[in-house]
Amino acid sequence: MRIIMLGAPGAGKGTQAQFITERFDIPQISTGDMLRAAVKAESELGKQVKEVMATGGLVSDDIIIALIEKEQGIAIDYVVEIAVDDEEIVSRLSGRRVHEGSGRIYHVKYDPHKVEGKDDETGEPLVQREDDKEETVRKRLKIYHDQTAPLVGYYQDWASKDPAAAPKYVRVEGVGSLDSIRDQILSELK
Repeated sequence: MRIIMLGAPGAGKGTQAQFITERFDIPQISTGDMLRAAVKAESELGKQVKEVMATGGLVSDDIIIALIEKEQGIAIDYVVEIAVDDEEIVSRLSGRRVHEGSGRIYHVKYDPHKVEGKDDETGEPLVQREDDKEETVRKRLKIYHDQTAPLVGYYQDWASKDPAAAPKYVRVEGVGSLDSIRDQILSELK
């Protein structure tokens, strides 16, 4: 099963993709995770994208293609859009704090750490990633609306004009409990 997940940064694509990969025993490819790993490893590619990510810019197609081989002729079964209001996205992302050593993520409102600014398990400092700062999040949202959101219309249009050939288009509201969002998505995937 091949699925494309669409939605603004912070809509919950990664979280829901984990549920999907577990349910259907399929791999997940996340370009965002791959880019952050390249930056952390301080590879040549990581050095190229560090500044772009820190300022909320869109990483070029050439860099993405360098991370993953471009697959052509692969049929997509589903396109899942997780729709979330921009102000909710800003609240979600700007409230995130990360323990760099483990990757554990906390949220100052929704999943707070026990001691302010400290990881619950190690007591080490938590950080706010540059791409989670409010100004950067707003810039990322603008770029999403300008450059990525048109894919939503493209897949919706394709699904309505040629449902036999197009991937099935699924849209869910990305607000509510993780379980209810997961259940809505999984009920659509056959």
